[in-house]
Amino acid sequence: MAQRAPYQPALLRLLHGAMVLLVPLASLTGAVVFSNHDGRWWRLPVQVPGDWIDLHGSVGVMLWPLTLLFVIYALSLGRQRLSRAANAAALIGLVLAVGSGKLMEEDWLRSGELDHAVYHLHLLSWLLITGAVIWHVLAALQRGGLSLAASMFRLERRPSDQPWRLGR
Repeated sequence: MAQRAPYQPALLRLLHGAMVLLVPLASLTGAVVFSNHDGRWWRLPVQVPGDWIDLHGSVGVMLWPLTLLFVIYALSLGRQRLSRAANAAALIGLVLAVGSGKLMEEDWLRSGELDHAVYHLHLLSWLLITGAVIWHVLAALQRGGLSLAASMFRLERRPSDQPWRLGR
């Protein structure tokens, strides 16, 4: 008997899909910002021209409302998924990254002010979210294989996906 493919709720897939696009973009733009303006631990081989601080901040502005929605989802409809440590770590890393980013002043890096506690928290959250996302993906693959991973990209929608009907 063939095993049914796993199904993920549409709201989870929508929020998750947006995160899959924006979090790597934030990490890449953040890496360029770090290399261009800080670079204490590593630098890219060349200085990348452009206003990467503003680009990175714009990605953060897009992540802010999505993070809020994702947290609301995780604490309500997705509570059982949040009990998995890899999922919780990824969400905590995301909240720390977006929250600390909102508290930063963009001119700190432009003027070489690298010793603000919030900036260090932002760097720490970058490491946390990177490790947590790798852990999250590996845990999902271990738990459900490629079929579970692929289920996050399906376009199928069920009537039970409507948030007001969940739990009935």
